[in-house]
Amino acid sequence: MTDEAVPGAAADADARALSSALRMRILRLCLDEALTNKEIAGRLGMAPATTYHHVRLLAERGFLAAQPERQGRRGAREVPYLATRKSLRTPMGPGAGRILIQAFLDEFALSDPSRAEVVRLGLRLTEEDRQEFLRRFSDLFAEYAAREPDPDGEPLSLFFALHDDVTRRHRT
Repeated sequence: MTDEAVPGAAADADARALSSALRMRILRLCLDEALTNKEIAGRLGMAPATTYHHVRLLAERGFLAAQPERQGRRGAREVPYLATRKSLRTPMGPGAGRILIQAFLDEFALSDPSRAEVVRLGLRLTEEDRQEFLRRFSDLFAEYAAREPDPDGEPLSLFFALHDDVTRRHRT
């Protein structure tokens, strides 16, 4: 029996596939460039055997799509993978925030902090204002996510988090 035969099983399997900061990083690497498992492992500083399980799972769930085979340097058959962007439309399930934050921290640790644009802002919003704020950001993110990548463009990543500021809550 396939997971499509059990209501909710496919969504659960997709959420499990996205429940790893490493898999989220693999999807980012393959966003606009098809990479083989060996290339992915090299960029992550890991052994190909370590990343193979993750790449295979992402491909099985439709988050990565195998591209036409190519020959490697030594004549071996290589299969490059490209992200399908399915993850943008797939609910991640419990713990999603922590997974995305860890992926962000892992990637940010490799970047040049002097080139980062960072904003930290404390707000006080009504629920209505909060929903408008999120809608406007969501619309902007969706607009840019739908754009075709510019081959001459600089690869950039964006991380956005709106969270409760528990330290600023009134204590009674």
